[in-house]
Amino acid sequence: MTAGSPVSAQTPPERSHLEEVVDAAIKPLMERDKIPGIAVAIVVGGKQFVFNYGLASKENGQKVTDATLFEVGSISKTFTATLAAYGQVRGAFSLSDRAGQRLPALAGSSLENASLLDLATYTAGGLPLQFPDEVTDDAKMLAYYKAWHPAYAPGTHRLYSNPSIGLFGYLAAQAMGKPFDDLMQAELLPLLGLSNTYVRVPQERMADYAWGNSKNNKPIRVSPGPMDAEAYGIKTTAADLIRFVEANMNGSRLDESLQRAIAATQTGYYKIGVMQQGLGWEMYGYPTTLERLLAGNSAKMALEPHQAHKLVPPQPARRDMLFNKTGSTSGFGGYVAYVPARGIGIVILANKNYPIPDRIKAAWQIMTALDGPIKPAPKP
Repeated sequence: MTAGSPVSAQTPPERSHLEEVVDAAIKPLMERDKIPGIAVAIVVGGKQFVFNYGLASKENGQKVTDATLFEVGSISKTFTATLAAYGQVRGAFSLSDRAGQRLPALAGSSLENASLLDLATYTAGGLPLQFPDEVTDDAKMLAYYKAWHPAYAPGTHRLYSNPSIGLFGYLAAQAMGKPFDDLMQAELLPLLGLSNTYVRVPQERMADYAWGNSKNNKPIRVSPGPMDAEAYGIKTTAADLIRFVEANMNGSRLDESLQRAIAATQTGYYKIGVMQQGLGWEMYGYPTTLERLLAGNSAKMALEPHQAHKLVPPQPARRDMLFNKTGSTSGFGGYVAYVPARGIGIVILANKNYPIPDRIKAAWQIMTALDGPIKPAPKP
């Protein structure tokens, strides 16, 4: 089988065949973008595979293994969305609740009447990508939210924003009665069966925590910051992240409330250009094209405001969609994509923040090779 040949899931795919497909996409990518280490995880035909490349640490020569922990950056938002949706399903709050209801300190501010859905979908009125540099603690963060003034009416424009979805996660946790970190680590991650995923990496796993590589080619890891856990705080292995992907594709073995929460994250609430905005996930009708994925994940889409067209009623979760999310920190870059109707999903984690188009092209190359005569996954 050549590297570009479709892989059939009518019979269990052989690892050697998949390895050819993954090698053909990843080895040139690592060389071109000078990436020290990459882990790729695939789910196809109900089976999971992990392929490791290069070094987790250039300083000590440690190789990437199945145990290597990567920072996933904004892929964390899909975990935040799942936790919050789980709280909503269990009756702790509603997406239509106003921020001022959940945090009385916001009374009288421009955010008082923004809904939790507005915050979750980056449509609260133009909160920026990042907090200003001077926002360094909780008191300054609250002062920032209280003083902020929107550029747009809520629900009319999408501007991708850590402060927006960060506040969503924070308010959801408040409604659920425990700190966000505790809810994520002690409740959601165990429910998902993810034992190698962390908000704060414990000391006994630090040896497995990869070192990222900065623009200056120096070792780096993410620094604490306001709403870091909610917006970009997850560290995980490729194997655990592909388990999360599979739970999103077929959650039939999960707690019923968690199944409903996952469906809520996959619901389309707004249409922005070529993509639909869910909770955390960004979605495209499938089959789609590489050009659409590149447009939907472009710097323009991430950094500039776009008109948001509210879907009324919201578009229920559909299996014939491609779901995806990028994630970056200063030293790491990741990408996740999956198509439930085709039973295929991919995770690419790297210890360098390399160009997003390169991630998407590599994933597309692999997924295109996988999406031959693949048996659709069973419906949950």
